[in-house]
Amino acid sequence: MSKLRFLLALWMAKLSIPALKITRHNGTDFPGSLALRICPQFLKYIGKPGKIIAVTGTNGKTTVSNLLVDLLEKNGKKVLSNRAGSNIASGISTALLKGCDLLGRPRQYDLAVLEVDERASVRIYPYVKPDYVVITNLFRDSIMRNAHPYFIADILTSAIPAQAKLILNADDLISCGVAPENERVYFGIDHLASDVTECINLIDDVRICPHCAAKLVYDYRRYHHIGKAHCPQCGFASPQAQYLAKNVDLEQGTMELQEDGACYPYRLITDSIFNVYNMVTVAAVLRQLGFTHQQISADMAQSAITATRHSQEKVGDVTLIKQMSKEKNALAGSRAFDYIAHRSGCKELLLMMNCLGDTHHWSENTCWIFDADFEFLKDESIVQIVCAGARRADYRLRLLMAGVPDEKIICEADEFRAAEKLRYDAGDDVYLLYGTDSLALAYRVYDHMKQQALLRQNKEGQA
Repeated sequence: MSKLRFLLALWMAKLSIPALKITRHNGTDFPGSLALRICPQFLKYIGKPGKIIAVTGTNGKTTVSNLLVDLLEKNGKKVLSNRAGSNIASGISTALLKGCDLLGRPRQYDLAVLEVDERASVRIYPYVKPDYVVITNLFRDSIMRNAHPYFIADILTSAIPAQAKLILNADDLISCGVAPENERVYFGIDHLASDVTECINLIDDVRICPHCAAKLVYDYRRYHHIGKAHCPQCGFASPQAQYLAKNVDLEQGTMELQEDGACYPYRLITDSIFNVYNMVTVAAVLRQLGFTHQQISADMAQSAITATRHSQEKVGDVTLIKQMSKEKNALAGSRAFDYIAHRSGCKELLLMMNCLGDTHHWSENTCWIFDADFEFLKDESIVQIVCAGARRADYRLRLLMAGVPDEKIICEADEFRAAEKLRYDAGDDVYLLYGTDSLALAYRVYDHMKQQALLRQNKEGQA
């Protein structure tokens, strides 16, 4: 009976795929959702590729997953992934059913790379048992859903199968302690000139030793609790990274990756430290799969960060930049603000990290706005900030609390009219900051910004 129910779920879900394509709903997890409604144990019965890599963590898992898939496919591997769907059980189910035949048997894929939501792991890993689990980091996320990173770490520890090999961030004392009995390797970034010892961020979640509760001493700290620390009382310390980025030069776009004492040159595809971590993560995974540093370095130099996360282009006299800053995620906001403040030149910002999906289900908890380091935005190089959407007044209040002059702030409910209030001064970098809930809207607003930038240039040319 269970097998018949599975086959019914499989066939109905497969029939829904062409229907969705006809209606242009290609990036949906509906097939998997339908399959799970018909057969709740669908993931148990569906065929899987022989090797599975699961990528999870608070921030960076989409970038790491997509970059990993791109590099594997460049090397001729046939990769099954959920990059077009969601990272919960329905999205994983959708990916797997697309990779199997009408009897649920897996087609000829070399491996699967699956982005897995941390909370969803308890419903996925009992049936989908990865060979490798990559954890990018664990930070505070939506407080309504994720509570605290140690809470998420405990969920992952209980859910990850014992046979999975972990690939962990040595610079993150929360995620590197997950599933302590599992085999593991670490990646990290060596000391940088910009590192500090005392936390300059509002959020600092690793202050005491997890073994003896003494105060930790940071040898260096990158941001929040990311860095290298030790306990002077019991000897607990950050683990040594098997894959360590050294001599990172953001201006020259170079770094070296050290393994077993030897260093290998790499070209950076980013000028943000956060995405350097993503690069090192991908390199660590590929090394575990047997790729050489020469292969990885050459292929990565021809790659790019996922366009939905960051992209920029010259439009008229300005540079327009799309920068994802996940709503309800203070760490994502802080990293985006820090990155923008430290770039050269004058900057204009449009903030629209609004939780559009929450309005139909519950009241959004706005405490994340007060955990995010808006103080970075009082930098003199940031000449204008336009706050758009439902949370515009909350952003304005937080900006004023951070010390941003009121004359730099503009509030506008409509996102398209907000785009028209930007200055588009010649030579400026003009940023659109948006979250996952507003991704579709952000694309349309960005197109409107391009029109406004060209219109402003034409008016100035005629004056």
